[in-house]
Amino acid sequence: MATAVRKPLRPQARTARLEARVSRDFKDTLERAAAVTGHATLKSFLIYALQSSASKAIEDHRLARLSDEESRSFVRSLLEPPAPNAELRAAFGRYRAATGQT
Repeated sequence: MATAVRKPLRPQARTARLEARVSRDFKDTLERAAAVTGHATLKSFLIYALQSSASKAIEDHRLARLSDEESRSFVRSLLEPPAPNAELRAAFGRYRAATGQT
């Protein structure tokens, strides 16, 4: 006698819903942008635009951008660090005491 074997259910991708109220004019603008960029639906354009914008924001935050003067100052402080002041020496003393270092 044959027995039935149940296939495990495939877990569905976890999704979340986003909603936003916008003016009719803004929605029209978004729909025009979707059309001129070749997106079949407003939804596909919004997902693309949000993903692109989020990736750029994260990358911009990850990268440190320094002006010429900031860059020179940073390198100067690495190559010629200032002598430790009294507060730093005291903090180092507390660290040594807490960690049992001599």
